[in-house]
Amino acid sequence: MQALDKDLSSVQEARNLLRRAREAQQVLETFSQSRIDDIVRAMAEAAERDAERLGRMAVEETGFGNPADKTTKNRFASRQVYESIKDMKTVGIVRKDETNRVWEIAQPFGVICGIVPSTNPTSTAIFKSLIAIKSRNAIVFSPHPSALGCTRAAVETIRKAVEQAGGPKDAVLCLTEPSLEATQELMKSKLSDLILATGGTAMVRAAYSSGKPAYGVGPGNVPVYIHPSADLPKAVRRIIDSKTFDYGTICASEQAIVADASIKSQLLDQLRQAGAYVLNPEQKAKVGSVILTGGRLNANIVGRSPRTIAQMAGISIPENTRLLIAEETEIGKDVPFSVEKLCPVLTLYTCENWRDGCQISKRILENGGLGHTLGIHCEDMDVIEAFGLEKPASRIVVNAGTTFGAIGAVTGIQPSLTLGCGSYGHNITSDNVGPQHLINIKRVAFGLREMPLEQPSQALLDQVEQALPAGITREEVMHIIQKVLKEMQVS
Repeated sequence: MQALDKDLSSVQEARNLLRRAREAQQVLETFSQSRIDDIVRAMAEAAERDAERLGRMAVEETGFGNPADKTTKNRFASRQVYESIKDMKTVGIVRKDETNRVWEIAQPFGVICGIVPSTNPTSTAIFKSLIAIKSRNAIVFSPHPSALGCTRAAVETIRKAVEQAGGPKDAVLCLTEPSLEATQELMKSKLSDLILATGGTAMVRAAYSSGKPAYGVGPGNVPVYIHPSADLPKAVRRIIDSKTFDYGTICASEQAIVADASIKSQLLDQLRQAGAYVLNPEQKAKVGSVILTGGRLNANIVGRSPRTIAQMAGISIPENTRLLIAEETEIGKDVPFSVEKLCPVLTLYTCENWRDGCQISKRILENGGLGHTLGIHCEDMDVIEAFGLEKPASRIVVNAGTTFGAIGAVTGIQPSLTLGCGSYGHNITSDNVGPQHLINIKRVAFGLREMPLEQPSQALLDQVEQALPAGITREEVMHIIQKVLKEMQVS
């Protein structure tokens, strides 16, 4: 018997997995809140135990980032995300408003299609599995082909934990033959109910055009403004720690510093002391030439170390360099240092004052990061408020690294690895996505009052009376009208 072509076999696998997931979800939907919580706890504990192994696998397979930071991301997804959702009500009646007499009942979407990026392949799988099962949904993952092995390993860890905790292990599944055709099948099949997409712009657009409800996330071209009132040493340390984390593979990482001219000299001194290497014009041109290829971000620099990027550009840098930084004045799709750079390369813009900085930050967001994240280091509350009110970003991170602040690791925002960009970024939500986004809420509403009915006017009575046969009295006309109005009210 002739074997199926790869695209056909991958589509068939997608269909088979969706059927298995549908059956598992129907079982999951019968579980109580306590039983669901036990399963989710077991999943989180298993993922945390495997965090280091999975982090190492991700780097070995993709070449992106570094094992220590990948491990930290896995632990964030399994520990901090779990802590934030463990007490959330997601089963049955989740809220009773006794004043207005409305009950809210949680209902799962069903089967979720989970798209996983190559930059965060294991942490994303852990995160999406936790929020899916917490809301009693099954999930089928489509991994990036270059991260197939580590994503499947993460899913297998989760599946075993679900089964050992008494749940249906097929509630979490993963393609073994990822392809564009299989992913499209997952997104468009009548057996899938929701798409949870993390990936490139094209993939997110495909999710939104699939005809299914979808949570997609836009790119992040994150500017960070440093005001003269900021604690400069702390601001620089936080920015560099954030930007260099996992070699810049989190889309919420800083892409450009915008700083007042009055503090520029001091800022550059602090950056150099913290491990930044400031490129001269010739070096800037060489690095710029490897940032963009064919008008797009060069995938070969994503998640790579400063030394690797320097070698690609043909320049020499000190051994202890943590990131590369270059001054820039232009902003545009064809200006390499003004676009999103998912690597430890940062840009410095100089402004006259905070109002000028505000405008530069807005232009950077408009150049590929609308709706995502903005950072500000400042002690002036009026300036912070102005940035919060005026900027087209869903997360305004104050006095913290944007990588950690946007995902909720060091701020009060809900911990998440799926960050909505709202209508600015053509997303359906501006929230950090969690279990609450994966459930329908049914409302049981009790009657509180009677609907007041209008009495028929004299003109209406006269009109009806004239149209009726002779012998019917005005009182009978009134009775007929009131009866009709009452029947309309009941219906």
